[in-house]
Parts: sequence; C-alpha cells; structure tokens
Amino acid sequence: MPAPLKPPALKPGAQICVVSPASPAEQGALDCGLAELTRLGFRPQLAEHAAGQQGYFAGSHKERWTDLTSSFSVGACDAVVCSRGGYGSTYLLDRVNASNFPATRILLGYSDVTALQAFLWQKLGWVTFYGPMVAAGFDKGAAGYDEPSFRSATCQAAGGWQIELQGESMVHGTAEGVVLGGCLTMIETTLGTPWELDTTDAILLLEDRGMKPFQVDRAVMHLRQAGKFAHVRAIVLGEFPECEAPVGSEDVRGMVGRFVKGWNVPVVWGAAIGHTARPMLTLPLGIRARLECDASRTQLSCLEPAVV
Repeated sequence: MPAPLKPPALKPGAQICVVSPASPAEQGALDCGLAELTRLGFRPQLAEHAAGQQGYFAGSHKERWTDLTSSFSVGACDAVVCSRGGYGSTYLLDRVNASNFPATRILLGYSDVTALQAFLWQKLGWVTFYGPMVAAGFDKGAAGYDEPSFRSATCQAAGGWQIELQGESMVHGTAEGVVLGGCLTMIETTLGTPWELDTTDAILLLEDRGMKPFQVDRAVMHLRQAGKFAHVRAIVLGEFPECEAPVGSEDVRGMVGRFVKGWNVPVVWGAAIGHTARPMLTLPLGIRARLECDASRTQLSCLEPAVV
C-alpha cells in the first residue's frame, strides 16, 4: 500500500468550510456548532447550500455535490467539516472522481460521512477524520466532543499520541494496524462498489445507532461472509445506542460475544466514538496505530501524525 496522503494541519485562524452532504441540520444546532469552532480559533463558513433542505436531504444531489467539490477546490478553505450525517452521502459518489479533489484537505465527520471517507481512502489514499460535526458534536461544546483528541488529530504535525477509548476489553491483546472503518451500515454499503473498504491489516472501527440487535447481527454477518474480518488486526466497537433488545432477546453486546471467538483478535466494546452520549473522540482514518486492551485500559496509540 502506498504511503497515505495527509492533509495540512489546522492552524489558528484556519478557514473551515461547512458542508451538508447528507441530511439537513437543525439551525439552532448549526449556529451553536459554528460558535464553538470560532471559540476554538477557527473561521467557519457555510457552503452555499449547507443550511438548506429538500425532503430528507440538505438540498438536491447536484447542490450538495457542488458544495462538496467546491470546498475541495484549490484555495477554497483549509479544512472541510460536515454539518451532520443522516442520509445522502452515497448519492454524491455517483458524480465525484479524483479530479474533484486536487489537493489533500481535512475532512471531518462521522455516520453517513463514512461513505465519503471510504471513497477518499480507497480511491485516493487520503487520511480523513472520524469525529464531531458542526451540528452533531461541536454544537454541544465540551459535552459533545473531546477537544484533546480533536486537536491531536487535526493540529499536531509531529509525533504520535495516545487516546483512551473509554471502552471495555472483550478480548485482551495488543495489535498494530491501520485505523479504518466508521459507521457499520455505511461500511456494509461499500460492498460491491469501486470503493469497497479493504480491511486487510486494519484496526477496524464499527459503530452505529438505532438498529435492532438482529439488524446489527445481519450487517456483521454480511461483513464476515464478505471476508472483511479475515485479515483485520483488531476491532473497536462503539456503544450502539438506541439498539435495545426486546424483553428476553439477545442484545447487541451479547450478539458481539458470539462473534469474537471467531475473530481471534483484540476486541474493544463501547468506545466513545461516533454515535455516543459521551464527548466524542476524534480518530484519524488511514494512519498506523497500536491498540492495547486489557482489564484496565483500552488505549489506542497513534504511531504517526495524521497531518503535515
């Protein structure tokens, strides 16, 4: 695999373009998130259609595609942060190609944004960032995101750093690999596409929300049958909120317990990533890291900077 392409680090006063590639953002949350980015010392600016709405999309597919690609044009801004997830990012992948991304730049988001992150990794080798969005994380201030991991991932251009994942070690062990993954549903939808995620030697992140346990089971089984767990180095799972089991039925954690024996790699459950009620961690996708998990810790050591 060629060396990953890392974007320039965020610096004080950096201009951030806010895009809405999926669903519309609530205006109050958008305003709060913009205020928080300003407090952090950046200059956020909404893309033309970022505050729009067309059904359950934040504008037409063409409008959202135009905002996204314009934000990555030369000199447009220093970083791109998504307003929220929801649904709709996959529509943009019918239109984009390598020429729409002439130079590396930070892309920060989670949930539905996983589709864009998988595309940029598989087609261009870009490092991207799985973490808070303007109206889904930054809007809640310190309660919505973890500032140290955000700054380490996006601002630190030298050395490595450690992140306590705040999860539970289901299978103890130590492993090194490339951090990849994101939202379970979106990883599953890459199967069969030109940007299908290659999980070989990955520390694979999987998280989601609002699924019934059997639906999580179905998605995980699909990934297993597609060979996506065959060559991973470790697996980090999120909290899976709003996935409660019916009375007397197996919950998501129990379902995962059936799979871990066959994975034969270190496994963390309940990390504070993606959909979480805790301050959300920011994890770079595409850099090498070491996972150490045992009864007392679930620590991810990033072995290289994610930005230059």
